[in-house]
Amino acid sequence: MQDSLAKSLRLRTIEQILVKCTVGTDARTERDMNVEMSNHDCSGRRVACGAWKSSRHGCSYSRGVVIRAIAHKIRCHCRSTVLMRNVALVLFCAISSGLAQGPQPAPTPSVVYSAHDPNSIKDYKTNSRVVHEMVNRLVLAATGQTDVAKAWASLVSPSDRIGIKISAAGGELFTTHHDVVNAIVDGLAAAGHPRGSIIVWDRSLGGIKDAGYRPGIDDYQLKAVPPRDGYDPQAILSAPLIGKLVWDDLDYRSDKGKMLMLSDTENTSNVSHFSKIISTEVTKIINVPVMSSSEMNGIAGCLYNVTIPNIDNWRRFAQGSRFGAESLAEIYSNPLIAKKVVLNLMDGLVAQYAGGPQSQPNYAVHHATLYASKDPVALDAVALKRLEQWRAQASLPAIGHAAAYIDFAGALGLGNSASNRIEIKNVGR
Repeated sequence: MQDSLAKSLRLRTIEQILVKCTVGTDARTERDMNVEMSNHDCSGRRVACGAWKSSRHGCSYSRGVVIRAIAHKIRCHCRSTVLMRNVALVLFCAISSGLAQGPQPAPTPSVVYSAHDPNSIKDYKTNSRVVHEMVNRLVLAATGQTDVAKAWASLVSPSDRIGIKISAAGGELFTTHHDVVNAIVDGLAAAGHPRGSIIVWDRSLGGIKDAGYRPGIDDYQLKAVPPRDGYDPQAILSAPLIGKLVWDDLDYRSDKGKMLMLSDTENTSNVSHFSKIISTEVTKIINVPVMSSSEMNGIAGCLYNVTIPNIDNWRRFAQGSRFGAESLAEIYSNPLIAKKVVLNLMDGLVAQYAGGPQSQPNYAVHHATLYASKDPVALDAVALKRLEQWRAQASLPAIGHAAAYIDFAGALGLGNSASNRIEIKNVGR
């Protein structure tokens, strides 16, 4: 998708030069020619071609418009001996301009760092020492530093309020591992951040004790997003998708105590609200999803982990690619998220290729791998490819169509989704 968008931009440039060459060969042509703009750009109105030269309308023109413009010129001058001169000049301009454009430079490749150690997990039990070493190697590689404290200090400043966004939907067996979070907190503490100021959160923490977390004992804050009151009425996200509100959404209106029941349309909305944690309580985010499929969104990876679990009225974005292909990428691009996430660290100690992000052990593998990247799109693309391989081996259908938002995020400039723009570097022992 990123390549096709680039090609479209180059073609558009050639088209504009072609039109300029056409009208520039004869003053009367420039004065008399009328061109119909495409509806999606200029509401179908007709303007003088001279407007193209001055760019007063700020429009983009399709290739069909250029062809009609040339055809009109030929009809206007078919009896003129100047015709052949003009046509030849037009063709010369088009060919020369196309050659001059040439291939555009590709965006800077993204790097996804991988740390694999078979000793990191056995029978769903992690080895704390090994996991800490893996996390440290990844952070050093991702930042280019040689010291763990300096590595974390390069990502966050002393004044930042830091949040670690985990995935806790998988309960005991498939929550972001406690040892991974502890290693991150240890690194942040080494960089000078008080442990008690660090927030570790997800929408719900229902099964977090079973996963080894210790609310009230762990020396960092463990937080869930409270129903309704946990969302910020000032941090609004509007989208053209209508969602049915439920009891934990901020704008849900209860019919309790009323004579008339609210209709379904009265409890629907195209508005979501960001959680207060992400809108006001943290200024920098370490994004730590699990390596998981998603039944509704293809993959519950980096883009998913800080979007869907951090808004209310979210179900409208989790209904498959028909609804979520663009929305998840657009939600992530909001400054409340995109400007706050400084590192993505995917927990692939256990990976699950179907049924996620809830735990489904029949589809889980001990992958014993952690990934890190500053590019959430690239990391999701790498994870999706691996999940698809496991699904193919299990004769399960592909999920890439439901994760189309990964390519769309690449097109938005949030990162690289094309495999030829992603480099995977192993930072093993």
